Amino acid sequence: MERLWNKNYIKVMTANFSLFFAFYLLTPLLPLYLSETFGATKDVIGLVLSGYTITALLFRPFSGYLVDSFPRKTVLMVSFSAFAIFFAGYLAAGTLLLFTIVRTLHGGPFGTLTVANSTVAIDVLPSSRRNEGIGYYGLSNNLAMAIAPTFAIFIYAETHNFELLFWLAFAIATFGWIVDATVTLRRQEKRSQERMSQETGDLRPRKLSLDRFFLARGWLLGVNMVFFGFCFGVLSNYLAIYGKQVMGITGGTGTWFMLCSIGLILSRLQGGKALRKGLLTHNASEGMVISLVGYTLFVASPNMFGYYSSAILIGLGNGHMWPAFQNMMISMAHHNERGTANSTILISWDIGMGLGILAGGTIAEHLGYNAAFWIVAVMNAIGVLLYFLKTRQFFLLRRIEI
Repeated sequence: MERLWNKNYIKVMTANFSLFFAFYLLTPLLPLYLSETFGATKDVIGLVLSGYTITALLFRPFSGYLVDSFPRKTVLMVSFSAFAIFFAGYLAAGTLLLFTIVRTLHGGPFGTLTVANSTVAIDVLPSSRRNEGIGYYGLSNNLAMAIAPTFAIFIYAETHNFELLFWLAFAIATFGWIVDATVTLRRQEKRSQERMSQETGDLRPRKLSLDRFFLARGWLLGVNMVFFGFCFGVLSNYLAIYGKQVMGITGGTGTWFMLCSIGLILSRLQGGKALRKGLLTHNASEGMVISLVGYTLFVASPNMFGYYSSAILIGLGNGHMWPAFQNMMISMAHHNERGTANSTILISWDIGMGLGILAGGTIAEHLGYNAAFWIVAVMNAIGVLLYFLKTRQFFLLRRIEI
């Protein structure tokens, strides 16, 4: 069997850990920062934070095109540089308007970087271990989610200094850039508009079409992922302020993220064997049902047991569901469409996240956080029903056997 843990794969995973560590270092505390520093209301907080995701979403389709059409290492390094530099921009944002502009623009390089880095990870994996490798690749995200929020909340509790957190995020992102700079890729097959069509041998220039920016064959998988992104968008961004204002938990956010990440890590490890066997729909089904139980428990049982148990269940569920959906999307793409397939699944997640952040803040402002999290449970249930009624068969009919 071909070797999974090669040097380049480990480097790309390390860089991915760094970029998500920097991201999650700020995510749970930004609502508090906006509230305490600028006096922002709940709906304004939702509006400001959703800008990041919306910009990432707008960049995703072009990211897939860039990654499939130009040298991937170049796209990776440029986007990583911009991603790191924007953390320093938060330090210069002295007003709510400036912060909103910087935060919104920051989503652009993040959108491109996550597509580029995950596509490079696929490139350095042996084809026989790709399903399994993509599943393990997500462990770097999960480890970052486990450690970064807890670390950030500890630093904030000790120093009450948001500037220090911004500097730390900048330094960690820069470290990730340095690691990615050492990755060696094979010479990339020419993917310009003049390249020959693999299917037809047509030597005419390829015309720009929707499939160069969005994998149209996988549209229903994308729609399904929107529902799950919505749920996590609400939960991850309003967890800290919900715990503090509604449940009276001041130090529990870091523990929640840590437990969620433990669930994610355990499910990735346990699900690796199933992914290696190609049991994608099985993993997806199992993960969605577990997540639904977790989201429902979170809002139906507003106590310490429900709060922390939901973290483990949501982690276990998402850890099974995410790599299954990503592999399903990639299985519907040709070799030269991997970047587009990656960007498509991330676009769908971003749409859901953005809608969740925006709607969550608005609903919480007018109806309270309890209503917002009940809507999350309902949206998750709709996503599960859609998968079992339509999406699973949609994938089985359209997958490409390579």
